[in-house]
Amino acid sequence: MKSILFSLPGNEKLTELLATKMDAEIGKATLRSFPDGESYTRILSDVKDKCVVLVCTLHETDEKLLPLYFLSHTAKSLGAMCTCLVAPYLAYMRQDKVFNEGEGVTSAYFGKLISGFADSITTVDPHLHRISSLGEVYHIPNKVIHAADAISEWIKENVENPVLIGPDSESEQWVSEVAKNAGVPFTVLQKVRYGDRDVEVSVPDVDKYKEATPILVDDIISTARTMIETVKHLKKAGMKPPICIGIHAVFSGNAYQDLLDSGVEKIVTCNTIPHPSNAIDLSDVMAKEVKKLMHHI
Repeated sequence: MKSILFSLPGNEKLTELLATKMDAEIGKATLRSFPDGESYTRILSDVKDKCVVLVCTLHETDEKLLPLYFLSHTAKSLGAMCTCLVAPYLAYMRQDKVFNEGEGVTSAYFGKLISGFADSITTVDPHLHRISSLGEVYHIPNKVIHAADAISEWIKENVENPVLIGPDSESEQWVSEVAKNAGVPFTVLQKVRYGDRDVEVSVPDVDKYKEATPILVDDIISTARTMIETVKHLKKAGMKPPICIGIHAVFSGNAYQDLLDSGVEKIVTCNTIPHPSNAIDLSDVMAKEVKKLMHHI
């Protein structure tokens, strides 16, 4: 089956990488807004009997959703065999239960919405906290790609004498996996609570790692508060400035600048959300998995 890729605005670079690796063409479409704010959609390429791949990372998702929805339905109306969504960052995963009376479980509603117009979805490390698998909320063929291997490779190739630091016990499972793959040591900050407001944070075996380059790894860097706090503790312990690695460069407000100003050596992210910090390319594995999913539709 021939495939044709369409980039939603802002996703052009990733679409080019995927098209090269999938040996697929890039489609042309006009997406714009009418003066009253409504979305206009026109597909200019031939999509008949082809698998249409829609590339759209879903941070700041509300303004992207209708153009995506219209593009998928337009492609189907023009004879496309299927529409496959590549959404490296998947929104609306946090509200996966009712926390306060009267709330909606928006992760389920969003999954139902996407499943209604896409025939498959490929994403990278979504926030599966209380959800055991993406199939619980997306009732279409789906693939979750994990960035841990690519992050480990980047560390091996770019950092001398690294030590991975987990900000808390919750991060241990994730940090230990990246450390194991990279063949490097890791440690997790320890919190000792003396009272309600008196908490001491220490770096275990700090003397052993004084000459090492600390690496902080997280899946989503949004406000960056956790990383900034961790940088303070490392500084206090006399360690070198850390390298901060995130999968998804959400960086709300001034978070990126605040993290830079906290005294880090470098900030590195995967290319799931376009950002100047993107240095870890996941397009190889994305292209492979999208092609595999096509055979299940």
